[in-house]
This record gives sequence, structure tokens and C-alpha cells, in this order.
Amino acid sequence: MPVESPFEAMDKPYSPACDENKAPILAVLTTLFADRRHVLEIGAGTGQHAAHFAPVLSHLTWQASDIGAHLPGIDRWLAEADVPNLPAAIELDVDGAWPDGGAGPDAAPGERPSGPVDAAYSANTAHIMSLAQVAHMFAGVGALLPAGAPFALYGPFSHGGRHTSQSNAEFDRMLRIRDPLSGVRDLDELTPLAAAAGLALEDDIAMPVNNRILVWRRH
Repeated sequence: MPVESPFEAMDKPYSPACDENKAPILAVLTTLFADRRHVLEIGAGTGQHAAHFAPVLSHLTWQASDIGAHLPGIDRWLAEADVPNLPAAIELDVDGAWPDGGAGPDAAPGERPSGPVDAAYSANTAHIMSLAQVAHMFAGVGALLPAGAPFALYGPFSHGGRHTSQSNAEFDRMLRIRDPLSGVRDLDELTPLAAAAGLALEDDIAMPVNNRILVWRRH
């Protein structure tokens, strides 16, 4: 008789990395988002981060988003969390139309956040996207956020063309073999994209396993 894995039994998408990094990320976000009220998560993936963060950050609404194919899995995590500040995930493709923060009367309920957004968060997305898609993400965030609002971007990043670890260099090589348009992003290539969207780098926080949180601020 085949043995059922614990992740299959969960009947939800599962990422081991999300379990490993959720606590250190939350420690940063608890301070960064202390005065925020409505966060848009871009590329929520499995939904694990949203389900873990929202119950702790109960003072804000956590709005998960991703491409349509990922929404059913995300919503299973959100339903299990069962907290009032965690609405159903909305569809967002960085190459397509962006939500307007809830102000637009013509957007369908599944296409917009449940209120004005005053912060953004994304984890492990920039290295999966093409550089053009990363530019679209920055442009969308810059258009959505009000002045002074933060955008926290988590993942592996290089600095000045140099990887911060051998494992990141190997990860970058693997990504580019699989998809030449993807790859670990360098801070030097992200900075002008962010600047064009009205965002400036405020902090570069070292995280476990050679990852970082880049904190951008809308000016």
C-alpha cells in the first residue's frame, strides 16, 4: 500500500521554503508594516505566507494575489487560516492590468483589493520573472502605492555583479538553463527600474540562507 505524504494529505499546495523562511520574514514585516493597514502580496504562490502572516498582523488586511491558476490553492490556505483580515485572493498578472486599490467601480470583486493599498510585499518572484516582468512589477507597485508606502521584496539578490554565496551562483545558473529570461537579480539592475516607478531603496536586510529583503519606499 503506497504511503501518503503529509503534504498530499494537506490537500493544499506546499513549499518547504515557505515554512523555512516565514518566521524570519515575519520578524521584519512586523516592524516594517506596523503602521500599515492594507498590504498587497504579489505572487502569493502557495498562499502559505499569507496564511501565516495575517493572523499575526491582525491590524492590517493582507490581500494575496497571483495568476488565476494559483488562486484555488491559495484560497485553501486562506480558508484554513480563517481570519477576518485575509480576504480571498485576487488575480494579478504583472504583465496585465493592475488593481486600483479598490477605488475603481468597474472592477469585478475578484480583480481588486478589498480596500486602498498602503504597502506591498513579494517573495521569491523576481528571479522567476523576466527582467521586463520585474520592471512591470515595480511600475505597478509604484502606481498603486501612496507616497511613503513600503514595498518589501524578498529573495536572493546579487550586488555589483557578484553573487553573495556559491549556492546563489549555482541557483542562478540553474534558473538560466531552465529559462534564459529568469535569474537572480542584481541590485544594480533593479535600482533604475524602481527609480523609474518612483521607488527608492531604503534598506537591504540580510536574511537566512543567503536571501535578503529589499525595502523600497514610494517617494
